Amino acid sequence: MVSQKSRYALKALLMLADAERHAGGPLLISEMAKKGKMPRKFLEAILLELKNQGLLKSKKGKGGGYHLAKDPNAIPIGAVIRALEGDLSQALGIASLDEDEESMSGIRALFAEVEQAASKILDQATLGTALRVQDEIQLLRQHMYYI
Repeated sequence: MVSQKSRYALKALLMLADAERHAGGPLLISEMAKKGKMPRKFLEAILLELKNQGLLKSKKGKGGGYHLAKDPNAIPIGAVIRALEGDLSQALGIASLDEDEESMSGIRALFAEVEQAASKILDQATLGTALRVQDEIQLLRQHMYYI
């Protein structure tokens, strides 16, 4: 299971990508925290970590705030999670099994396949992909009719 830290990071990054797409400017931490219903101090630490990993840039002063360091299509979801969690298998909750227990070798092999598949999907999906899917979902919701 992806940690709350990674969830907040992805939420904030999607806000930044969406803001750049529409307004073109950086966002303040306070704006993101309020809009995303995230604790400000926790979000500050997350954004600083993402900045140190090269995924974000910040601008001080009037008109300042955080913005993406790269195009949303160049930021894989897997890279974001790894930047915060390190090992993707830990972030996904794929338990490491006792290496000494012979009876678990088949399960270990299966979990390794799950990790590889998840890693491949998350490395191919980008923030841009997530924005496009988000837009499609919103469009579908606008055209839903209830009787």
